[in-house]
Amino acid sequence: MTSPSSGDSRALAYEMDTSKPHPARMYDYFLGGKDNYEVDQEAAERFMKAAPEVRAGVLANRRFMHRAVRHVVAEGGVRQILDIGTGLPTEPNVHQIARSIAPETRIAYVDNDPIVSTHSMALLDGTGTSVVLGDLRDPRAVLDHPDVRRVIDFGEPVALLLVAVVHFLADADDPEGVMATLRDALPTGSYLVLSHATGDVHEDRRADAAAVYRRATASLNLRPHAGVLDFFGDFTLVEPGLVKVTDWRPDEAPEAGAAPIGIYGGVGRKDG
Repeated sequence: MTSPSSGDSRALAYEMDTSKPHPARMYDYFLGGKDNYEVDQEAAERFMKAAPEVRAGVLANRRFMHRAVRHVVAEGGVRQILDIGTGLPTEPNVHQIARSIAPETRIAYVDNDPIVSTHSMALLDGTGTSVVLGDLRDPRAVLDHPDVRRVIDFGEPVALLLVAVVHFLADADDPEGVMATLRDALPTGSYLVLSHATGDVHEDRRADAAAVYRRATASLNLRPHAGVLDFFGDFTLVEPGLVKVTDWRPDEAPEAGAAPIGIYGGVGRKDG
């Protein structure tokens, strides 16, 4: 992600904190990446003890995102994507998937961790890609950011990606209000791609898993199916609806005996 310009006061709001685990860096560790610190590794290892299937889960979540992006670009005809909570770059990235179908697709990546900014500079490949330092908890600032507006035209359909990020909003952050602000900004024909961790699948482990993130820069807030479904508002869910990410239009058969994944995923369309 690129940092805001030196004249932008918002740059002061984002400081790299390596004293606490950060969800983006923990996610990178789960995926086998190297862009993380010892504090992230230790937290990730504790989480894996509470939820041994987490590595399979984050891979399944990435594959869901890949399939969803292909859907909104190939079948939905969307040519601009706003990806909030993008995390550290992991190939294939959203722009690579989208542009393999429609090379003219424009993408704005947003994350609140400055290390993501540093490692995402290579994504800046011209006017069609923007990388922004911003926070989901302040959706209006994200929507109004000049580097978002540079590539995203909110007068045309947009695919909003919120993949494994809304569960880091605590109830005190007003996730319903955040989601309403984002949904209202999208014009007719837009899509919402969302995945969210849940305790519905492994209820006996959810307290231990959530406890790990209480020491991180953002808490993990597991929500039931009905709570996640509410985030789509009046958007029309495309088939098969809100399901475990492994069940959303899979392109391969599930591995025999694999542990169920506690992440819901779905794609909604804003109709007129």
